[in-house]
Amino acid sequence: MSLKKDIVWRVAVIYLGMLLLGILILGRIMYLQMVQGNKYTELSAEQTLHDFNIQPNRGDILATDGRLLSSSVPYYEIRLDLKSNALDPEVFRKNLDSLSMRLSALFGDKPSWQYKKELLSAFRKKNRYYLLKRNVTYRQMKKLKTFPVFRLGRYKGGLIIIQTNKRILPQRELAARTIGYINGDDRPNVVGIEGAYDEALRGQEGVRLMQKLSGNVWMPLKDGNEVEPKDGFDVVTTIDIDIQDVAENSLRRQLIQNNADHGTVILMEVKTGDVKAIANLERDKEGNYRELYNFAIGESIEPGSTFKLPVLVAGLEDGAFSIDDTVDTDHGKIKFYDKVIRDTKVGGYGKITVKRVLEVSSNVGMSKLIMDHYADHPRELIDRLYSMRLNKKLGIEIRGEGIPMIRYPGDKYWSGISLAMISHGYEVRMTPLQILTFYNAIANDGVMVKPRFVKALKYHGRTEKKYGVEVLNPSVCSKSTLEKAHKMLEGVVENGTAKNLRNNVYKIAGKTGTAQIANEKYGYRINHKISYVASFVGYFPADDPKYSCIVVVSAPSNSVYYGNLVAGPVFREVADKVYASSPDMQRDYLAYADHANSAPYSKNGYLPETEYVFKKMGVPYTRVMQEEDDWTRVSSKDSVVDVRPLKVNDFMVPNVKGMGLKDALFLLEKEGLRVIANGWGTVKEQSLPPGTRARKGMEIYLEMSLK
Repeated sequence: MSLKKDIVWRVAVIYLGMLLLGILILGRIMYLQMVQGNKYTELSAEQTLHDFNIQPNRGDILATDGRLLSSSVPYYEIRLDLKSNALDPEVFRKNLDSLSMRLSALFGDKPSWQYKKELLSAFRKKNRYYLLKRNVTYRQMKKLKTFPVFRLGRYKGGLIIIQTNKRILPQRELAARTIGYINGDDRPNVVGIEGAYDEALRGQEGVRLMQKLSGNVWMPLKDGNEVEPKDGFDVVTTIDIDIQDVAENSLRRQLIQNNADHGTVILMEVKTGDVKAIANLERDKEGNYRELYNFAIGESIEPGSTFKLPVLVAGLEDGAFSIDDTVDTDHGKIKFYDKVIRDTKVGGYGKITVKRVLEVSSNVGMSKLIMDHYADHPRELIDRLYSMRLNKKLGIEIRGEGIPMIRYPGDKYWSGISLAMISHGYEVRMTPLQILTFYNAIANDGVMVKPRFVKALKYHGRTEKKYGVEVLNPSVCSKSTLEKAHKMLEGVVENGTAKNLRNNVYKIAGKTGTAQIANEKYGYRINHKISYVASFVGYFPADDPKYSCIVVVSAPSNSVYYGNLVAGPVFREVADKVYASSPDMQRDYLAYADHANSAPYSKNGYLPETEYVFKKMGVPYTRVMQEEDDWTRVSSKDSVVDVRPLKVNDFMVPNVKGMGLKDALFLLEKEGLRVIANGWGTVKEQSLPPGTRARKGMEIYLEMSLK
């Protein structure tokens, strides 16, 4: 074969090979496009497009009058699409200096030249999802939308705004443990109402289509198939903020005064079981008292003398004795086996009636009564206590309820002294809420109702569900026993251990309690020292009970540990507040209180102006304010004016009652409300409840004190 033919042959082979390869490649392309095109298109879309869940707005938790206890405040993440086809490069560069200066002034975190440098760099890189700022407030976001370039909107301005929600407690620590909290992923823990009503509060998630960009960043796309989320329900609680405030402040003062470890207060409405106030304060490592644990619900303790009432009610029901029967308390001490039971009075009380046993809280009297009548058949007493439902949990919606315990004959730890110990509140464990529920039943004609923390669910202001009163026990005892129990409890305050709570305005009925605190390892005494729990539980007004209340103070350390002196004053202060603010319960109390007050009257208002007037006029006043507090509510106590913070929160209707019209107008119009005032003087009533959401243009009517 000649050289020429060899070359031609080789070129032909190469040509044919390349032609064949081209045909194969073209065929493969056609196969992929025609046969498997849909498959790979879908696969590509899956990798670059994805449906993401949109979190709904979590519902608010409201006080009984509609004021906010817990709410989700919107915060915003600001991003920029600097590759948007509608973004004019000339407009961007022309306004960059002005935009950078405005951003620096708004956030105050960087100089304007740094904003300009970073924005210009991102623009040159054509960043489609540039992060400008996180945790931007609503007010900042609204202002930012008016800036150069950004005012052109989503496409021409490249502005992308992503809303996130942050849970806040507008009333700070008021009832914080009962309200509960949520985790960082915007899902609630099992704590409090947030956890118990999570499903209602959470709402329903929506769906949004997002596109994946370089750097594993996802950008939202406008899509016709987007599913809007459904907001959660608002939960209306039974908490009264004003009473809650009094309860917490009073408890805190007593804890500080007595150097106690922790304490709790619960106020309940007798007929409904509505919990109007529930405060739990514990000393932290820095020595401050804070809401760290819900002792009212979760702490099962030996109640001590407050358990004497259920034991006496059981004995009266069984016909074991009458309140007029007498018992000899000897010289104030009695011994059962190796256990000596003592009364607080040296020398004892001698022979006294059963009624007097409860009034003076005689441990000896109680143990003798119960041992005399039940020593041979202890199951009768315990069965009677069980029949009153004292051994069962209340079944409240809030998780963490402590388990009640009353020892039963034949149990592992039952002994010859168990009956005597149970008679005055030992070898028994109950939570403060469980004890209060029994006393509330005595006040409620024997009907034991379940404590209620939530009364309704609302959706955008419309009531969707109501929670009724739930009866746990229709009758804890007979009517005749109830009448005797009422007499004994009234006697405790009129002639017994709680005489310091007696007053001439309304009657209180209740029982003091002082119990030693047991340690699982060391018993009741550690290093020769005994710790106590002081308590008082009762109801008022005694002749027509409306409210029941319990106060428990644990481990007071200043040598004063009796229930009447440590817990009693808190009960009285809370009761006074409730009574004074309830016209249906009294008629002359407010006039009496005003007459007794010698301090001058002052309106609520702006703190610097209020203090200026007081100093100029030489008016003595006490101030309990934080540095960030600008507004104040003023009340007169004895000869001193009490100045306390008036919380004013963004996006919420402020409480302007007691203010002059000037201050009220300033606060209301700042929130975008349209004010219509009727009269002049001091604001008496406002049509929108304090703490509700304020929306621009809403009308609010003010009723003034003078016409």
